Amino acid sequence: MKAALYLIPTVLSESPLDHVLPNGNADIIRSIKTFIVENIRTARRFLKQVDKGIQIDELQFFELNKHTDPKILGTYLKPLENGISIGIISEAGCPAIADPGADIVAIAQEKNIKVIPLIGPSSILLSLMASGFNGQSFAFNGYLPIDKNERTNILKRFEKKIFSEHQTQIFIETPYRNVQLVDDLCKTLNENIKLCIAVDITSENEVIKTKTIRQWKKNVDSIGSIHKRPAIFLLYK
Repeated sequence: MKAALYLIPTVLSESPLDHVLPNGNADIIRSIKTFIVENIRTARRFLKQVDKGIQIDELQFFELNKHTDPKILGTYLKPLENGISIGIISEAGCPAIADPGADIVAIAQEKNIKVIPLIGPSSILLSLMASGFNGQSFAFNGYLPIDKNERTNILKRFEKKIFSEHQTQIFIETPYRNVQLVDDLCKTLNENIKLCIAVDITSENEVIKTKTIRQWKKNVDSIGSIHKRPAIFLLYK
């Protein structure tokens, strides 16, 4: 089999692997000895969850995160030149989606290296599926600005796109700022705009609720329950 760059999804929560990942992924993972990972410690833990028999000390890891020098990224793909497949493992969910792995994939495409994405959970798609919002046209916007004026301006732009382009707007926040974000949404947006909050996706504690801004304001006590929990937010009309 020709060497390839495999994009290996991980879980979004503490849910069992077989609940969210196909069994076939494990067979591929067992065959790979070189990995590009966001965090070596968590990657090792994930690999042991996949198969306790994997000999971690026999594996090679390259770390890719915000501290990695972009100039050395191309060297991470050297094993492929010798016919050795490489796997990319993200911290959570699918590699290269809101993830530094995209930089490696871009280099692989330039070098005409075969890239194979494996099936796994994406908080963006799962939350969109469950929101009731437009899945034909949507935008993932990552993190919003922390500055209040900048945040207000971008939320107003989202609101305009929702009404003019019928486009769902999706974004995330650092968990300890979730409550403040929802407070800003309630203070800034038209009360008829719909907000979906998806928390702890794929876990036993998963909650996905869609309400208008007006309804969220009336149920403000429920907002506190999202504090410090992994969440994703969607807006539509």
